[in-house]
Amino acid sequence: MTQDFDLFRLSEEHEMLRESVRSLAEAKIAPFAAAVDEEGRFPQEALDALLANDLHAVHVPEEYGGAGADALATVLVIEEVARVCASSSLIPAVNKLGSLPVQLSGSEELKAKYLGALARGEGMFSYCLSEPEAGSDAAGMKTRAVRDGDFWVLNGVKRWITNAGVSEFYTVMAVTDPSLRSKGISAFVVEKGDEGVSFGAPEKKLGIKGSPTREVYFDNVRIPADRMIGAEGTGFATAMRTLDHTRVTIAAQALGIAQGALDYAKGYVRERKQFGKAIAEFQGVQFMLADMAMKLEAARQLTYAAAAKSQRGDGDLTFFGASAKCFASDVAMEVTTDAVQLLGGYGYTRDYPVERMMRDAKITQIYEGTNQVQRIVMARNLP
Repeated sequence: MTQDFDLFRLSEEHEMLRESVRSLAEAKIAPFAAAVDEEGRFPQEALDALLANDLHAVHVPEEYGGAGADALATVLVIEEVARVCASSSLIPAVNKLGSLPVQLSGSEELKAKYLGALARGEGMFSYCLSEPEAGSDAAGMKTRAVRDGDFWVLNGVKRWITNAGVSEFYTVMAVTDPSLRSKGISAFVVEKGDEGVSFGAPEKKLGIKGSPTREVYFDNVRIPADRMIGAEGTGFATAMRTLDHTRVTIAAQALGIAQGALDYAKGYVRERKQFGKAIAEFQGVQFMLADMAMKLEAARQLTYAAAAKSQRGDGDLTFFGASAKCFASDVAMEVTTDAVQLLGGYGYTRDYPVERMMRDAKITQIYEGTNQVQRIVMARNLP
């Protein structure tokens, strides 16, 4: 009996995409990564490079002016950018997170307007789900949207919003019928320039310092009724469907961070000499590197399989998306921690990139659902 094993090998087109994004990332993004982290500033150089090469939102379908890349191609873009700068990888990742609800549930008019604007580089997209008192319990949100003729009026606060203040467009989940809990939540597109929209100060974070995280305030924000995404009351379901797909992109980010740390550590241990020979020749070091590479490759295979399921819309995507995000982020934390260990005292300093990678890796275990929440999701969706 023979079997086609192509599932476990990237296509030539995907390999070419990886190579081109890696070259771009190393040339145009990596040189600024340390400064972006040190200064806590938005990676404008990365955005410019991604826009110039149409890599800022590759998931947007061709009919709306996008590249029409599949889910695996999107993963590869995020992975390769994250390999040199995790903050910069949140540009393509959060553009997908913010705009996917429109793509999944929006009207054709909404898709044409906002996916088209995103594809043309007219603004980034952010995703507003979490609130000060509604994190893991997202259905407990308090932001309200009240119908007023041909408009909806939004009031509330969203917290932990990635790229807030920089993005032009925001997918916002708000309660339209408080009596229905999750079935009373609807989704809307809000623009940065809408009257009543404002932003809090950037959070002072452990990692991904180049990607601003702010609160977003809605003070009697009046938007046209046709900016609702899908039917009234379907917002929470759309939000959860979105996360099934975009948790795969967080896994991709984790892969990239871990790969960057492993690559740097490999080079270091081959050059660093102690007791008269390169420390790479010591078995203890070799075992650490072997474990790092083994776990990273396992995470990669799981992530790519989840991306394929995302592209097909498989019924077990919820399980695989949660699994990939959880496993890859745990691996990224372990691999980056081991990379710091392999560099010894140097790894603990900001003169070397692995301490930044270790700090950046931590958030992948937390956002888009903590890894504890991922395990709940997996347990409820066992194949």
